[in-house]
Amino acid sequence: MEYQEIQGQKVPSLGLGTWRLKGEECVRGVERALALGYRHIDTAQMYDNEGEVGRGLNSSGVDREDVFLVTKVRTSNFSHDAVVRSTHESLRKLGTDYVDLLLIHWPNPSVPLEETLGAMTELQEEGGVKQVGVSNFSASMVEEAQGYATVFCNQVEYHPYKPQDELFEQAKETDYLLTAYSPMAKGAVSNDGTLEEIGRAYGKTPAQVALRWLIQQTNVAAIPKAASEDHLASNLDIFDLELSEEEMKRIFGLRR
Repeated sequence: MEYQEIQGQKVPSLGLGTWRLKGEECVRGVERALALGYRHIDTAQMYDNEGEVGRGLNSSGVDREDVFLVTKVRTSNFSHDAVVRSTHESLRKLGTDYVDLLLIHWPNPSVPLEETLGAMTELQEEGGVKQVGVSNFSASMVEEAQGYATVFCNQVEYHPYKPQDELFEQAKETDYLLTAYSPMAKGAVSNDGTLEEIGRAYGKTPAQVALRWLIQQTNVAAIPKAASEDHLASNLDIFDLELSEEEMKRIFGLRR
């Protein structure tokens, strides 16, 4: 596993996204991922699977402190009291005393950002939350958030076809983690001729090349969703190659 160092803390650069994973499939998926070597697990109140993620985590035999665990506050829980209540509920479902990172899931202009981040910072001071951040925020919104809290992360859709130049520069400048969800463009990268050609030289699939391209960037992590052992293992099998500067540029050129 490779790590990104953010604000003095190491974060596994590849994680497991659990959106749409439910029931036993989710429990087994988390267990399998941890058995294979994943140490970064991402969930959210909105996914309605925190209980299953918690079961997978707790039955995996992996020490809790070795896993970087992320959840997100549901948009309807952004008022001060709802943030506190719902996060305590998330911790109970996850079967843990703390999450490593708590994110605002989506911008919600009907609740002041200061109120939501204020409540999250209180949870941080209590110890139930190690770091706070945001998700699906523009650069200007991140800047506003940074006025109310130390933003550790912004999680956004990021893949070879969807550029995030402004956020990428901001993440480097102010030292936060840019976490890429849907890193394979919902499967679209699998049929990409450029990625296939680059991958052929390394014996890698287009999807593996797309993941490698992301995590080779400064301050970027990726959280592909997978449940089967094959998919989980394939996504993890990207640490034995280093893309050249030229190859990185070619992939940056795929943007639409």
